[in-house]
Amino acid sequence: MCLGTPLARLDLRLAASSPLSQPPSLLRNSHFTDVVLWLLRQRRRWRVVGESMVPLLQHGVEVLIDPAAYRQCRPQPGDLVVAYHPRQPDLPIVKWVVYVEAEGCFLKGLNESASTDSREYGLVPFTHILGQVVCRFP
Repeated sequence: MCLGTPLARLDLRLAASSPLSQPPSLLRNSHFTDVVLWLLRQRRRWRVVGESMVPLLQHGVEVLIDPAAYRQCRPQPGDLVVAYHPRQPDLPIVKWVVYVEAEGCFLKGLNESASTDSREYGLVPFTHILGQVVCRFP
């Protein structure tokens, strides 16, 4: 596990015991430190497009991602990530990491009926991961 900033993470025990249509809302709002890191270009601002992460992330919500989060370690189950779609490399997606294997991550949307995810396209290579979602912005 990487050391550093407290990151957005879903509690898999809670997610497994409750329906995915009503996951716990554990993504924090931005703090002063997050804004400073964004101004220093240590965080990237990202707009969520689509309904795949509803109700945790609504269409149009902005989040901050840490593009350096996985430079020295791999994503962990429960992490929220922004990645390139494996079949459409110019299409960024926001998903949560269900599990990690040697070849990549199994990513899934919280809104199963509106999500195209690893259930359809398989594992997402680590090279496709752009960063970890840290918080909502602003």
